[in-house]
Amino acid sequence: MSLSDPALLTLTEVAQAIATKKLSSRDVTQACLDRIARAQQKLNAFMAVEPESALAAADAADAALAKGERKGPLHGVPLAHKDMYYETGFVVTCGSKIRRDFVATTTSTALQRLKDAGQVRLGSLQMSEFAYGPTGHNAHYGAVRNPWGLDHITGGSSSGSGSAVAARLTFAALGSDTGGSIRMPAHFCGVTGLKTTVGLVSRAGAMPLSHSLDTVGPLARTAEDCALLTGLMAGADPADPTASHRPVPDYLAATKHPLQGLSIGIPKSFYVDDLDSEVARVLDDTKAALVREGVRVVEVELPDQRQLSAAAQLVLAVEAAGFHGGWMRERPQDYGPQVLMRLQNALAIPAVTYLEAMRWRGVALAEFVAAVAGVDAVLAPVSPVPAPTIAESDVGNSLNAEAVIQRLTRFTRPINYLGLPSLALPCGFSKAGLPIGLQLIGRPFDEATLLRIGAGWQRATDFHRQCPEL
Repeated sequence: MSLSDPALLTLTEVAQAIATKKLSSRDVTQACLDRIARAQQKLNAFMAVEPESALAAADAADAALAKGERKGPLHGVPLAHKDMYYETGFVVTCGSKIRRDFVATTTSTALQRLKDAGQVRLGSLQMSEFAYGPTGHNAHYGAVRNPWGLDHITGGSSSGSGSAVAARLTFAALGSDTGGSIRMPAHFCGVTGLKTTVGLVSRAGAMPLSHSLDTVGPLARTAEDCALLTGLMAGADPADPTASHRPVPDYLAATKHPLQGLSIGIPKSFYVDDLDSEVARVLDDTKAALVREGVRVVEVELPDQRQLSAAAQLVLAVEAAGFHGGWMRERPQDYGPQVLMRLQNALAIPAVTYLEAMRWRGVALAEFVAAVAGVDAVLAPVSPVPAPTIAESDVGNSLNAEAVIQRLTRFTRPINYLGLPSLALPCGFSKAGLPIGLQLIGRPFDEATLLRIGAGWQRATDFHRQCPEL
């Protein structure tokens, strides 16, 4: 662990360095702010940067540590999060014009738990409007750019989170995943992202999109970092009756276990169909590497994932339209055209169709779990392609943009419909130097196994250590 440039450390490394006083919170925070100052104009990753208050909070963290007062595992660590997590007294735009001046009067539970653990606030991160877009385009604030290729998308809707973590502007960031919005930025930007099981982490105080699909989770440099953050956030919450009361496992302990003896399933169809040749190559290389690490890799036959993908789109559309009904009637002109079109289209979906999709979820989940009973996790691409360009995925300027967007999310939506956990990992690069990620899909509430595999993979590889030049 080199301390010469603190911003290049992982979350767990920098937290340890601050705790042992090898680094001060001020020095670490200043290192992040310096990188933000160099990169923000290129990347457009931040919604707001708060250098003065961040440095003041860092100084307070250092003073407390000098007196032997450590708040928790994130004491003095500077972080920024997707601009949809309410924090009392701060403007939270949700990437929208409608909430451009909305000042939160409550703090989201997930964010509060990270604050209680000692994090320092750097600012807030850009996102797709109302978290309803898979590319990173935003009609109001501009597209977030991929640090590996400025003309390419980051993925959405956690666009700023993916870009900022990849560029080492923040050590980690909260995202949200309703149809792939953590995993796609992780894949396209070359970072690690955990879509949690529905109900593992409280959604209280996080902007809703789809009440039955929304999940809170981290994007970070490593699986170990994701384990630390998830362990801090998970657990029951009186403010969210859907939050699970299950005991929270020791996710960090799980990351220390070896890969040997585990079994991973590779789908025989759907997730391996119509892949870009470079994504297919990375999948083959990853399978071979896992075998060398002592993992048993076998093919698995999954239920029809196309039906799950279609059902996920239907449920998301109806629930999003339900949440936005009032604003659609009162302020339609304040939406970006693509988001408004998607919301209005959902109004034509019959209630019976939605109810049928909801009723089928339990059956579909049971079928999926039975199909993977012989393996510890399933390995699949996050998306069939590396990051397309911003121009070719812009619905306003490209005739093929809608087809491009539909293809991007094909492999993420089924997992949201089933409510399962999925960990996206950096697994290689295209010939053009763009990151390529794969996702590990697990059983409900078995994040520990996914994090164990992810950490083992990252001990054996260095894709997560590679950093784009600013």
